[in-house]
Amino acid sequence: MARVVLTLPVGQVTEKLSQIGCRSPPAARAVPSADWLPTHQLRFLPPIFEKKESYHHICQLALQLLADSTTSFDRHRDSPIQPIMSFGKLYGYKENGRSTVLLAVAKENNLDIELVETKPPVQDLEYFKLNPLGRIPTFVGANGYILTETMAIAVYFTSQNEKTTLLGKTKQDYASILRWMSFANTELLPNIANWFRPLVGLDPFNKKNVDDAREATLKTVVVLEQHLLVHTYLVGERPTLADLFVTSLISRGFQFVFDKKFREEHPNTTRWFETITNQPTWKAVVDKPIMIDEAVKYTPPKKEPKPAKPAPAPAAKPQTKEKKEEEEEEEAAPAPKAAKHPLENLPKPTLILDDWKRKYSNADTRGEALPWFWEHYKPDEYSLWRVDYKYNEELTMTFMSANLIGGFFNRLEASRKYLFGAASVYGTSNDSIIRGAFVVRGDDALPAFDVAPDYESYEFTKLDPAKPEHKEFLEDQWSWDKPIEVDGKTYEWADGKVFK
Repeated sequence: MARVVLTLPVGQVTEKLSQIGCRSPPAARAVPSADWLPTHQLRFLPPIFEKKESYHHICQLALQLLADSTTSFDRHRDSPIQPIMSFGKLYGYKENGRSTVLLAVAKENNLDIELVETKPPVQDLEYFKLNPLGRIPTFVGANGYILTETMAIAVYFTSQNEKTTLLGKTKQDYASILRWMSFANTELLPNIANWFRPLVGLDPFNKKNVDDAREATLKTVVVLEQHLLVHTYLVGERPTLADLFVTSLISRGFQFVFDKKFREEHPNTTRWFETITNQPTWKAVVDKPIMIDEAVKYTPPKKEPKPAKPAPAPAAKPQTKEKKEEEEEEEAAPAPKAAKHPLENLPKPTLILDDWKRKYSNADTRGEALPWFWEHYKPDEYSLWRVDYKYNEELTMTFMSANLIGGFFNRLEASRKYLFGAASVYGTSNDSIIRGAFVVRGDDALPAFDVAPDYESYEFTKLDPAKPEHKEFLEDQWSWDKPIEVDGKTYEWADGKVFK
């Protein structure tokens, strides 16, 4: 039966019941409220009434009290009605593995969760007040409670149901559940992501990195496969939070790289995955998981066709001297020619930058592209430069720092024929560094970079490829696979842009 809860002072209840002609106030069970003392209250619940009209009277009373302008609606004291509130908001999106599991757990525990569609990279500064790292998911409770990190949110959602079986029966069960959740969050998902993201164009493609991620993923899945050989579920004899959590995070593998051959080689993991994704709780969020027959493969971007040369204009008929003089008098003065780029007068190089840019875009960076570059690089035609942002202490959010690089690159457009390079953001929000490396036509950086008004915000240091440390620096900047160290502190690669 539906329940109506009224929290009212006794005198106000008696008076209002009399006004609407309810002669039997005791027909509703009166329960003293302990959360508002010393003032007396009654909570009216609709149990079994002697007359059907009694429930109608209670509802009518509630409506009249709401319409009564003299009634106080302070939620902490005189609230006439205590409404059922949403449990809170979840910032994420359903297709995201870390969000999917939270929605499934919320369904299992009948929590009213509002999903606020949020996809990375998040650029709303207000969101960073909720999650300083700007990541998803983030939970904001109806009472203002803020919680980040998927594992913490999942346990919090599950614990709202005191009778839940998702957290196991014993303390050892609970510890084992946390163990599998941590395993998936720190070992399984990062390796799967490093495997498939470069293949679908979400990250720069580096064949060695992809191969390493594949091997690491397969080693990790072996742990699951061996455990599930003798266990139906990860912990205990029935599904737990561990099963929902690991299923959600491993689903990206089945979507992109765990193909039919993989599933045949890992029958226990596949059987378990299909069992969990067919649970009613899971199907309420994801109707049917994606399971590919053939793993995705890296496809280099197509080369842009060169624009067709315009057809030559038909030869003009010879004009008489008088006609030509008349037209010359009517013609306006020709517009002044645009100033030439200072590097335009250099002789044609043997290394054509466009050839290098195509090689960089289509080949594995360290395995093929960089060896090709060093083979064709001529120090008498080009120079190499390290680029450092001068005001790293002023950098805030990493996505804003990446946008700063993008803006600088946009303003280098006039020098595109004479430049190639990459710059990256290292570190985390409010503690990051911008650094990069370029190959420049000619022996000086200034003619290429001063076309950008903000070039003075960067420091340019010439590199000597004969020095191993300089060569290594350039290769690292163009490969995006290593952190940097500054004053003894390590900064991980966060984001980057390529100018080509």
